[in-house]
Amino acid sequence: MARVKSPEVPPLVKLLSEDRRYKLEAYEFVRLGLNYAQGHLRMGDESEGPEPSPPLEEGEETIRRTRHITGQQLCDALRQLALAQFGLMAKLVLADWGIRSTSDFGEIVYNLIKIGEMSKSEDDRREDFDDVYDFDEALVRQFTITNED
Repeated sequence: MARVKSPEVPPLVKLLSEDRRYKLEAYEFVRLGLNYAQGHLRMGDESEGPEPSPPLEEGEETIRRTRHITGQQLCDALRQLALAQFGLMAKLVLADWGIRSTSDFGEIVYNLIKIGEMSKSEDDRREDFDDVYDFDEALVRQFTITNED
């Protein structure tokens, strides 16, 4: 009788089963935050130029070279994105996903690096995400309602 090869488990699914601290939404939010930082907020090394390089066609695959951002920049982008998406509920939503401090952003980023979903430079350290800001201050006390007509 032939053995049926079981399908390979995607790396993120395997990660979620091994490290249960964070929900899938937390990983999705951090990945979205990286795109938000690089695209919408235009964060990143200016040595790469003011804009990300245009996509390069290579067969069926499109490669886009993106600008590097620091841990502190990513934390700031994630703060802005959380406030834009969730308003005054941002701290509660992030907490529901297991994120209670900027250190959690670092844990998520380094988990994504471990499975090849993100990359880092030689200068990047996990500690770059520690104590970037206090969630109570940055997500609650500094929250303001604006009238965007």
